[in-house]
Amino acid sequence: MSDWLGDLRKLRTELADTVRYTLIHEDQSFCLNDYLGQSLKLSHSGLIRCVACDRITKKSFNQGHCYPCFRKLAACDSCIVSPEKCHFAEGTCREPEWAAQNCQVPHIVYLAHTSSIKVGITRATQVPTRWMDQGATQAKPIARVQTRHQSGLLEVLCAREISDRTAWQTMLKGNGVPQDLEHARQTLMATCEPGLTELRAEHGEGAFELLQDAPETQIDYPVITWPEKVKAHNFDKQSVVEGTLMGIKGQYLMLDTGVLNIRKFGGYEVEVQVI
Repeated sequence: MSDWLGDLRKLRTELADTVRYTLIHEDQSFCLNDYLGQSLKLSHSGLIRCVACDRITKKSFNQGHCYPCFRKLAACDSCIVSPEKCHFAEGTCREPEWAAQNCQVPHIVYLAHTSSIKVGITRATQVPTRWMDQGATQAKPIARVQTRHQSGLLEVLCAREISDRTAWQTMLKGNGVPQDLEHARQTLMATCEPGLTELRAEHGEGAFELLQDAPETQIDYPVITWPEKVKAHNFDKQSVVEGTLMGIKGQYLMLDTGVLNIRKFGGYEVEVQVI
């Protein structure tokens, strides 16, 4: 008998003393924190439903899309990964109405400690969800801008000094040594001042609001034991994943048999059993 059955979506997160993680499908909810230390069996039925249009697809693209949606939706366009190349700003956006609601809105540029200190961007409404999804243990907003395009331009400037990448395998091996994000912010802003002046000259003096006193968020994850080696499970290669749930961080279930990136398999029909 199933303890949960549905199409996978990104785990719902709730910031608490330790992050609360829940699988959601229609009226079903399954709080994974309650099963730490217990054995789970996750079985993929073979069905994949597009997370956008719900059609059945043989192959998933971009975390759960069928190929037609992958090709036509603005949410799957290359500028989502590289917002400094925003197609809305160039007048070539696939879905201008979607962009107006998701890209032409305030964004936050931040520093976070994941595998190391990184710079990142997110919609203002996605704070602190974005940080939990990335597995950050510390996060601090450093700037507020009015569009995703502007956040991308500032991120590229900052990424010349601080990486915008997370080494996910390192992130899953532990929390690392706490970092001084305020010192990193001050050093970064001093270094980037000439480039920031140029951006303001092009986009307006008020386009890039630096946040000097934004509070830092500390995040703790539900983990019993960190893996020494990180081996990834893959539903495309194995339909059944079993193991004892040792922890959850970012969007990864950490089993004693390997890790499973839930977000990667969006749209996959999966049965979860506590065994």
